[in-house]
Amino acid sequence: QRATLKGHNVTFAAFSPDGTTLAFGARDGGVLLWRPPSPSRQAGIDQSVTDDDPSMWKQQATMQGNGLGVQTVAFSPDGTMLVSGDDSVILWDVESQRRLDTLQGHEARVQATAFSPDGNTLASGGDNTVILWDVAKKKRLATLKGHKSRVQATAFSPDGNTLASGADDNTVILWNVAKKKRLATLKGHADWVQAVAFSPDGATLASGSSDDNVILWDVESRKPLTTLKGHTGWVQSVSFSPDGTMLASGAEDGTVLLWRSFAK
Repeated sequence: QRATLKGHNVTFAAFSPDGTTLAFGARDGGVLLWRPPSPSRQAGIDQSVTDDDPSMWKQQATMQGNGLGVQTVAFSPDGTMLVSGDDSVILWDVESQRRLDTLQGHEARVQATAFSPDGNTLASGGDNTVILWDVAKKKRLATLKGHKSRVQATAFSPDGNTLASGADDNTVILWNVAKKKRLATLKGHADWVQAVAFSPDGATLASGSSDDNVILWDVESRKPLTTLKGHTGWVQSVSFSPDGTMLASGAEDGTVLLWRSFAK
């Protein structure tokens, strides 16, 4: 099934962990929450309609940020919080749609956000840096410096020990989260790195780039496993299947390609 959710110029989208809420970042600076109708409302309309029918989803709330276009949104692992990025990092309470805090630290637009698997740490990137935040205390833990240009993507490994960041300097950097130090710089792309994702077992990293390619990296050896060629536009998203056997990549050429991931 397919549905068209209209009303805003959307820049980014993310599902909550339980799949019941869809958050959009908009160019007008808003964060939009869409949800299926409640059981009571469904009962009065059509018993055959379920939460799985996307055509019945409705906009439930608009949370206004700082008036600038929202470039990134991400849910916490437990689904209770949402983070959005514009000229700052904003934490939201999903249930009440209340702004919890605004985290200032980047000198340019925030392009990427990611929660650690335990939800205790937040990573944000946008200028030439990645900032690690203590979610509970709403405090900066560290500023990770190493990229030479704008950071476009961030992702934690499944165990939370490693962070990957991709940037406009055409590189991916692996960071030790506990020590807050760079582990390695992965070079292989010929243009901006716009997306990064770890396989479920943490052994493989996928990176998507404006060079139209996806590179799969062996995390332990930090060597490229293969380059996946097939897109004719910038690769802007990469995602592994839950079992790690497939990889999906989405690009500006309007296609999503599915690949055998070669994950260990």
